Amino acid sequence: MQELIKSGSILFREGTPFPKDFQIDSASYSPGWRSVQGMDGYALDRQANDKGWKFFYFAGEIGATVFGSEGQKTVHKAVKRILADHKMENFNSLEVTSMVFKHFLGLPYATISFHKRNIQEGMFLRGSKDAPEGKIE
Repeated sequence: MQELIKSGSILFREGTPFPKDFQIDSASYSPGWRSVQGMDGYALDRQANDKGWKFFYFAGEIGATVFGSEGQKTVHKAVKRILADHKMENFNSLEVTSMVFKHFLGLPYATISFHKRNIQEGMFLRGSKDAPEGKIE
């Protein structure tokens, strides 16, 4: 069953390498992306640090606004728009930071905001395409 996406949810690219013996539950969310279940960014960061890995957090929110009523269908539409962005190619994860549902001239819409994240071994940032093998899918 697909977990609801809410503020604090983590999505990661399928095939993202994780430390050996890393305990994470995930479900398919969108083609090429999975959602972390039962864990937020803080918990994932602590677990990665315990294994000697880093879960980088990048300043500057990314967002998408889409028309639709309040609910996961509208959230999924906004997430798909963000994941399709070519600027996401060098990062292997995202953290949802806010979800706002409003109306404009009677039309419902949602604005979903994210921060780019990258989980990797070592303290020097590299793109997800340069990451070592050892993938969770």
